[in-house]
Amino acid sequence: MNKPALQATPTGKRWLLDMDLLNKKVLVVGLGISGEACARFLKNRGARVTVNDADDHSRLRSTSERLQAKGIKTVLGGHRPELFEQADLICLSPGVSHTIRPIAHARDLGVPVLGEIELASRFFAEPIVAVTGTNGKTTTTTLIGEMLKASGRRTFVGGNIGRPLVEYPDLDKQADIVVVEVSSFQLDTIDTFRPQVAVLLNITPDHLDRYPDFDAYIQSKGRILKKQGPDDTVVYNAGDEVIVALMTGQSSRKLPFYGYRHTPPPFKAGAAVTGQTILIRQGGGEHWIDLNRSRVVGDHHHENIAAACLATLAAGGTVAGIHQVLDDFDGLPHRMEPVRTFKEVLYVNDSKGTNVNAVSRALDSFAGVILIMGGQDKGGDFASLASLAADKVKQLIVMGESAAVILAALGRVVPTAEVNDMKAAVQKAHDLAVPGDVVLLSPGCASFDQYENYAARGNDFRRNVELLQ
Repeated sequence: MNKPALQATPTGKRWLLDMDLLNKKVLVVGLGISGEACARFLKNRGARVTVNDADDHSRLRSTSERLQAKGIKTVLGGHRPELFEQADLICLSPGVSHTIRPIAHARDLGVPVLGEIELASRFFAEPIVAVTGTNGKTTTTTLIGEMLKASGRRTFVGGNIGRPLVEYPDLDKQADIVVVEVSSFQLDTIDTFRPQVAVLLNITPDHLDRYPDFDAYIQSKGRILKKQGPDDTVVYNAGDEVIVALMTGQSSRKLPFYGYRHTPPPFKAGAAVTGQTILIRQGGGEHWIDLNRSRVVGDHHHENIAAACLATLAAGGTVAGIHQVLDDFDGLPHRMEPVRTFKEVLYVNDSKGTNVNAVSRALDSFAGVILIMGGQDKGGDFASLASLAADKVKQLIVMGESAAVILAALGRVVPTAEVNDMKAAVQKAHDLAVPGDVVLLSPGCASFDQYENYAARGNDFRRNVELLQ
């Protein structure tokens, strides 16, 4: 028996619908995708909007011109103190740290600071499914959205994936349920944001170039539970000790999932990955999900599927909807994406693997790996990969700013080579590979030293693989 569909409550968010922005001086900090969307949203509600970005890059100027044409002031190339001091409200983009000095100073003066996710959630009453974790957020969020749609639920999917959440309140067609991917950066600036279903996939060291330590990052992720109560649900990774610790004292309904690395104890509600099946117990019923129906590559993605199934059923979805999606879903680009099998060698694009844990999870899925790593260091502990690399990796190829750091951590356990760019990395891997090998791009680093984003890096890998002859 499925849990009844979630209903918007008469309390909670509805009182927030009256948030008055008319003639308020609102400063939007950060001119990225969400910053632009926030500016338009605020302008539409009569606010006097200024957008500020510390950068003055040419890529921002076209966005600036679009906003100015709409009557929105833009200030690029630094944070002027008076902009922050004179604001009635500050809306902070996730790419800008909430700890920068101008923000801290504004808070000291009593200026409210909201993030885009928080702002958006104050203008709609539909129930929310929110997904966070170090890895797997986008795949899981996409699966939940598709499973709910296949179950007959009108669904908006956005947040840190695709469309900013702040675009939702202005849509002509409203949804039954809102599914959002939320990053730690977005969670840093929530206050009243309350997901009726929260999903915590995993928490491992990441973004330590932005947070002072791992504990601060953990606390940021845990904020997704801040406003949940007994009527809400949390789907969580029972094999992640960090997440299990966050469950202490949590009053919401708990639905654990157990992954491929963990033998589950007896459980009445939750999910367990067992071989090529997922056992789901929820709402008094028991369901078996056949993973052979899925074309998604990577054992860790089975955990994402388990989490998505639990969240879908908690949000009023159906087993039939789940099965329909698993039959059709091929995975997402740059996430354990098979690119090509050439001369009996499989080439896999995992460019979204931007932290050490992502590399570990990718390696777990293969043997005989020629691994391409490197990029902009995010403070990860590459040495923690040593044992797994010694078992799984035949050859390590490094590139980018972090090449020397990776070589120092892993050069004594696996053969290594350093190259200057992706073309050389792919060619080197091709020269070394033999039938049955896997060439895996799983960088363990950000892309910004050589590319605009991880997608550009993954596309470069794919392009060079396709050119092999």
